[in-house]
Amino acid sequence: MYDRPDMVELVAIVREFLERQAMPALEGRVAFHARVAANALAIVERELEQGSRETDRELARLRTLLGTDGDLDALNRELCRRLRSGEVSVETPGLLDHLRATTLAKLAVDQPHYSGYRRALERRGD
Repeated sequence: MYDRPDMVELVAIVREFLERQAMPALEGRVAFHARVAANALAIVERELEQGSRETDRELARLRTLLGTDGDLDALNRELCRRLRSGEVSVETPGLLDHLRATTLAKLAVDQPHYSGYRRALERRGD
């Protein structure tokens, strides 16, 4: 619908400006805040690239796991309710797979260089 640059490219352009031009010219507290801003933009960039696909996958897993329909927030609340009541436990088929997949998807956006995330991907064969 929109011409280039798209949202991902715009965020990347600003992040790259901060990292390559602004941060080397800054010192102290301002340099620190520029790094924080660049990291935040990197998270936004990954969320824009991966977020809707992973949200769709999480929603599909929850619908299968719970055997019901609803939006993501409602299904996550329902999963929490069932966990608290004991209706769902670690023995429930698909629960641990869902939780692992959801956690890895969130880490892929938030902390893709986190060593624990990298080890988990290696164990999965990714």
